[in-house]
Amino acid sequence: MLRNALRVALGRGLWNRKLVTGRGGSTLDWDGKVSEIKKKIQSVMPGHAWNPLYDTKHLPPEHADVVIVGGGVIGLSVAFWLKKLEMRRGAIRVLVVERDLTYSKASTGLSVGGIRQQFSLPENVQLSLFSVDFLRNINEHLGVVNAPPLDLQFNPSGYLLLASEKGATTLENNVQMQRQVGAKICLMSPEQLRNKFPWINTEGVALASYGMENEGWFDPWSLLQGLRQKAQSMGVIFCEGEVTRFLTSSNSLTTSSGEIVTLRRIHEVHVKMNNSLEYQPVDCAVVINAAGAWSGQVAELAGIGKGPPGTLQGTKLPVEPRKRFVYLWHCPQGPGLETPLVTDTNGVYFRREGLGNNYVGGCSPAEDEEPDPVDLEVDHDFFQDKVWPHLAQRVPAFENLKVRSAWAGYYDYNTFDQNGVVGPHPLVVNMYFATGFSGHGLQHAPAVGRAVAEMVLDGQFKTIDMSPFLFSRFYLGDKVLEQNII
Repeated sequence: MLRNALRVALGRGLWNRKLVTGRGGSTLDWDGKVSEIKKKIQSVMPGHAWNPLYDTKHLPPEHADVVIVGGGVIGLSVAFWLKKLEMRRGAIRVLVVERDLTYSKASTGLSVGGIRQQFSLPENVQLSLFSVDFLRNINEHLGVVNAPPLDLQFNPSGYLLLASEKGATTLENNVQMQRQVGAKICLMSPEQLRNKFPWINTEGVALASYGMENEGWFDPWSLLQGLRQKAQSMGVIFCEGEVTRFLTSSNSLTTSSGEIVTLRRIHEVHVKMNNSLEYQPVDCAVVINAAGAWSGQVAELAGIGKGPPGTLQGTKLPVEPRKRFVYLWHCPQGPGLETPLVTDTNGVYFRREGLGNNYVGGCSPAEDEEPDPVDLEVDHDFFQDKVWPHLAQRVPAFENLKVRSAWAGYYDYNTFDQNGVVGPHPLVVNMYFATGFSGHGLQHAPAVGRAVAEMVLDGQFKTIDMSPFLFSRFYLGDKVLEQNII
C-alpha cells in the first residue's frame, strides 16, 4: 500500500531531495543552456536618442533557479536563507513573485506582532527560540552597508496564558515540555497572579503560565522591510504579479503493490503582470509555495488535490483564508506599562500598544461563526458581543474602554491541524511548502525560512527537524495538533 510506503519513506528520510547541479552542486546550470536573447524594438526620432518602444524592466527574468510565490515575511525569509546558505555568492537566482508590493492587505503588516514559546508542540517551541534569537540580533543578520540599523521595537513583556480548572493540567504539561526544550516559563497560582498583576480578576482562573524572557511583541512591518532590503542587497529579484499557471512534465512508476503513481515536475511558471493581460513565462528548477492564505489555490494550479478522493494525488493542501479582527482601544485606567500579552481561558487576548494607555486585542470566532473572508471589512458588533464583555470581566478597568480603531487580516489557516506545512510535496517533486501556520507564521518566519532553504539546498532539515510538518501527513491522517492557537 502507498500509505505504508510513505510511512517507511518518511522514517528513512527517503523524501530528501536537493537542488543539485554542475555549478558547485547548488543551483541549476543555466550556463550549459543556450540562452535566448531578448529582442527590443527601438526607434529613432530626429533629434532624439535611441529609445525602446517597449520597456521590459517590470517583467520577471526568463530563468530563475527558485521561484517563490508570495513575498510576505515567510517568502522573504526563504529567499534570505537561500542566498545566505548558497555555496558561493550569486550561485542561485531567486525570484520572489508578490501580487501587491505595497503589502496593503498582507497578513504580516496586519498582525499584532507577538512572539512566544508557549506552544503545545516542541517543534513550535524550537521555532520560536530560533526566531527570537534571530530577532534579538537582527542587524547581524539583516544589516545592509550604508543603510540605517533596523529597530524592531521589540517589547519583552511576555505572554500570560490563563487556564480554567478544566485546562490546568494541559497547561502544566505544556509548560513542563516548554522548559525541557529551553524556554523560561513559570507557573502562577491565582494568588501569585493577583500579587504580580493586581489589575486582573482571577475569577475562573485555576493556573497561569508566564514567559519570563524572550516573549513579547515587535513591529512586523520593520521585519518585513528589513528582510526585503537585505534580500535585494543579496541579489534576490522581485516581481509584482500573480502566478496563474504551472507547466509540468511527468513520469509514472509502479509501486510494489502494483499501484501506479505519477510524479510531476514544474519546469515553467507563468506570471501575470498587474493591470495587464500579458504574462511572462519563467523557467525554473524549484517553486516555493509561500502564498499564505492563498497557498491552497496555488497548490491547485499545480494539480495538487485533483486526483481521485482518498488517494495521495487527490489530497488537497488544507489551507484557506480565515478573517480575524483586531481592535484598538483607549483606557486611561487600564493595566499600564507592565501589561503582558494576556490570553484568557476563552481565547480573548489583549496587550498594551505604545505608551498612551492604548491596547489591542480580539479573539478567534467559533467555527460556526467564521466571517466571510471575501473582504477585510471589520465587524464592530463582534467586539461588543464577543470580546468586550470578557475583557471587562477579566480587567474591571476595561469596563470604560473606548474603541478607537479596528482592522482585519487573514490567517493562512490549516483546517487539518492548525500547524505549518513545510517541505516538499511527495508527487509534485519540486514544489516546496512554507504555509499554513494559522496565526503564528510571523513569529516563526526566520526559522521556517532556514528550514525550507536547508531542504532545498541539502535535501534535509538540519537546524530543526520539521518532518512532522510534511505534506504527507494529510494523506496519512497523522494530525500534529497545536492546541495553543490564539
